[in-house]
Amino acid sequence: MQNLKQISTELRYDIARKIAEGGMGIVYEAAQRGAGNFSKSVALKVIREEYSAIPEFQKNFIGEARLVADLIHTNIVQTYHLGKTGNGLYYMVMEFVRGPHLEQLIERHHALRQHIPIDIAVFIISRVARGLAYAHGKTDNDGRPLKIVHRDIGPKNILLTFEGDVKLTDFGIAKALDLMYNEEGKVIAGKDEYLSPEQATYAVTDARADLFPLGIVLTELLLGRNIFRSADRLESRRNILSMRIPKFATLRSDIDERLEVIIQKALHRDREKRYQTAEQMLTDLELYLYSDRYGPTNEKLGVYIKKIMNYAPPGTRSPLPPRMGLHQNNNLQR
Repeated sequence: MQNLKQISTELRYDIARKIAEGGMGIVYEAAQRGAGNFSKSVALKVIREEYSAIPEFQKNFIGEARLVADLIHTNIVQTYHLGKTGNGLYYMVMEFVRGPHLEQLIERHHALRQHIPIDIAVFIISRVARGLAYAHGKTDNDGRPLKIVHRDIGPKNILLTFEGDVKLTDFGIAKALDLMYNEEGKVIAGKDEYLSPEQATYAVTDARADLFPLGIVLTELLLGRNIFRSADRLESRRNILSMRIPKFATLRSDIDERLEVIIQKALHRDREKRYQTAEQMLTDLELYLYSDRYGPTNEKLGVYIKKIMNYAPPGTRSPLPPRMGLHQNNNLQR
């Protein structure tokens, strides 16, 4: 707590509440203060005190900040600043996203016993593919490809704003040229039920490794469940590697053949037969959405999210139970 007080005092951040925590960091909602009663909501990601003095964790935290600082894209959460307090505590100042992450959206539909509409699910995934296409193609100042691989695509790392924006976050275990601590071949990076086959077998990954879990998230939005998930982590990994991939139209009748083809290609275990780039997957998703009809937009998604989540604007009382209310959103970073 002393370190948080120091951040508040040194840098004029008023910390409101903890919104997420993971193995390496804790994320807080904070208000950044300035002259003339200026106030801006930000997310403050702070490295855990017990790790702040360990060079490996410092290197990865700094690497994440350096990586995402130059990823300026509407479908990626923005990072504004990397700082260090007087006693050596590292922190990042990030965009605060007001809205649910995908896991909360799925849970809300479970509670209502509803399916997420197909066009909404496909639109959300298309926006993530758009952000990935940008990140995968990013180069450094000398034009060298950074070869970014996110390696942690999952519902909690895909955020939705009440205005209808879709944002990918948490590059904490991303792989990138010269920027991130990486032990591929020795450890598995990512969550067991959202791994690509390459990750699950300790293989060296490339950008295609992000497209398999993106396909998993698409099917989870459509079905309301992750077909690979097991209570046992090792079993989840075995499912990723060997479980028969179903025909999804048999699990949800309004999945048509065009969408089935997209899903099956995204979930191809042989990465040579999978989508080769996020741009290819994005193109097929957008052709599915827009080739023969007027499809969804950010504005339509925003209207849908507000309605399904019973959103009440700041200053009004939300009818949602506390667990699902705006101020309980466990968004941004793990």
